[in-house]
Amino acid sequence: MLVFIAIALTIYGLVNFYVARRGAQALASVPLARTIFLVLYVVLALSFPAGRILRGQAENGPALWSSDVRAFHMVIMLYGFLGAVLVDIVRLANAFMPFLPRAVTAHPGRTGPVLFIAIAAATALAIIGGAWNAARPRLVDLEVHLPRRAGTTDRLTAVLVSDLHLGSLIGPSRLEKIVRKISDLGPDIVLMPGDIVDESVTERREAELSAVMKTLSPPLGLFACPGNHETYAGLDRTLACYRNCGLTVLQDEAVLVGGAFILAGRRDPSSLKQGERRLAIPDILARAGLDGSLPIIVLDHQPAHLEEAEQAGVSLQLSGHTHAGQLFPLDLVNRLVWELNWGYLKKRETQYYVTSGVGTWGPSVRTGSWPEIVRLALVFDRTP
Repeated sequence: MLVFIAIALTIYGLVNFYVARRGAQALASVPLARTIFLVLYVVLALSFPAGRILRGQAENGPALWSSDVRAFHMVIMLYGFLGAVLVDIVRLANAFMPFLPRAVTAHPGRTGPVLFIAIAAATALAIIGGAWNAARPRLVDLEVHLPRRAGTTDRLTAVLVSDLHLGSLIGPSRLEKIVRKISDLGPDIVLMPGDIVDESVTERREAELSAVMKTLSPPLGLFACPGNHETYAGLDRTLACYRNCGLTVLQDEAVLVGGAFILAGRRDPSSLKQGERRLAIPDILARAGLDGSLPIIVLDHQPAHLEEAEQAGVSLQLSGHTHAGQLFPLDLVNRLVWELNWGYLKKRETQYYVTSGVGTWGPSVRTGSWPEIVRLALVFDRTP
């Protein structure tokens, strides 16, 4: 973890240095603007590590302001970096094969500020549009046919909602809106595959979340499996909070739901100690005394090793974690990392859905995907 933190901070520092240097060079002909930019940018860049260090020491205004600032700085840094790289690529190409008008290259004192304003304006538009998008989750309707090997239920409505990342940026007011949307869908069951909170849960925060979550009362219950951020926030304390909020937490555990299907929840790899492994899905069912004669639905936060569900005869796996990239162009990278970055996939008899999540990590901005709440129509087909 220390090595990871050191590498992450080094990359963060180098990227910020590059953006600050290029911005200062662009504003070289306007000394006052250059000074103001450097001061503001350095303050914003330092707010991220400072905010992470100080986040547990206060819960009021200044701490929340720091969280907002440092989170949005991540977007400023990303698009500032992309803009500076694009300008440098054009300049390099022009050095080898001149194609830019002389009026542009002969007066850098004029073109520099113009380019700076253009990149800053594009970044501002991305933040505004991305923040608007992030605050408006879409409803996705999906009908999934499952083998009705036993049981009497023909159809159930499940709501899938993941990656809320409740914390200093996304609080009870946003949760109330999400819960209201879920309630309006009239689900029989609510499924939450991880990353419900983003930071450590205090007693005050637990009381706030509990008051909101307990207004949800689907007939078959609320079920969750932990994600990586539950581990980062303090797994035992966080799961105790979830249970107090009325959630049934499944960690390498399985339960029979309504006599219609088996629901299993897997541990997140982030919670494993060195040398420890997660239980295989068949072992989870065996430990629960369930033989798999009913359709099996698995909650697994990270959509890795999809073949495990297929080999275990799982009917449906539900995951989150990826945010479908959240910020452009990270969504393009995400598609290379994950076999299923977002959406629906069927492999033989096993179906998968990876949700983009309803919240955000870091800045409350989405430029590479949209937030979603998924209404699943679970149709139990008769076995031929």
